[in-house]
Amino acid sequence: MKHIIALSVSLSFVFAMLLTPITIKILRRRGILAVDYYKRERREVPKSGGIAVISASLLSFSVLILFNTHLHNHCNIDFVAILLMLFYGIFGAIDDFTDIGRPIKIFFPLILSLPALITAHSTEIFLPFIGFFDFSYLFYVIIIVYIMVVSNLVNMHSGFNGLASGLSAILIATLLVKIAMKGGDFIFLGCVLGATLGFLWYNWYPARVFLGNVGSLSVGAVIGYAIVAFGFFISGFIMLIPHTANFILYVYWRLMHKMRPEDERFKIVKFGRVREDGTIEVPNRLTLKWILPYYFKMTEKETVLAMYALTASFCLISLCIPF
Repeated sequence: MKHIIALSVSLSFVFAMLLTPITIKILRRRGILAVDYYKRERREVPKSGGIAVISASLLSFSVLILFNTHLHNHCNIDFVAILLMLFYGIFGAIDDFTDIGRPIKIFFPLILSLPALITAHSTEIFLPFIGFFDFSYLFYVIIIVYIMVVSNLVNMHSGFNGLASGLSAILIATLLVKIAMKGGDFIFLGCVLGATLGFLWYNWYPARVFLGNVGSLSVGAVIGYAIVAFGFFISGFIMLIPHTANFILYVYWRLMHKMRPEDERFKIVKFGRVREDGTIEVPNRLTLKWILPYYFKMTEKETVLAMYALTASFCLISLCIPF
């Protein structure tokens, strides 16, 4: 199956390279744009480009199934992943166009995660120093919460050109390696990797398109599902430590703002600005991507590469953990 995975990555990469420019034109023509705040000219860039990632992933998988009929018996996990991507993608698109608010964005996806229970067989999870522990019916709650959490973590750790898409590609590539080491396969995950890499070509600095909630939530859901479907609860947590740290910082920021609304250090600000020399000036150090530019003069591109290196380091560690 290794050659099928390689083919799925390659095919979806080509489709993404072809579909993303078309998506950009359609979004720009319809005025679906967002300001790129980390450019001095404050240009407007098409948002919701994740539609191209979803389309390329689905199209490449369909082609593979059409011309490889013997794959039909290997697709239970793949079809559940497709449902999750579509459900979360639709939810993300609604949020892109209506801004449904963070509370709904965090908790409503629990319902969208229910298809993952179709492929849940064993209710055991490996716990350090304990071994495999049977969570019984609580296991099913853990699955849908895990997917929802991962999807939101991926969505929140964004804001720079190429950040969310690049980090997602690193996570997906790591999961594919871990699945191969376990002797399994996940064809659709290969399709999502190729589509994400193809999209990253246009999302990289200076971005010609943004991923949007439609992309980050849908790709995040597939990542979360891959983790729970193959039992990578512990190693999945490790590879997502940077994303988790970003979330903890955000929660701390919000709590401190409520407790000390008059304190300028905790004022809610979504974006920083660009200095004359091209480096980023950020308002605080309360999101992971802002910590380095808060202390050092760094460009947007340098900061994104640093975030790549950080996540890649934890992903390498996760490869040493089978669970």
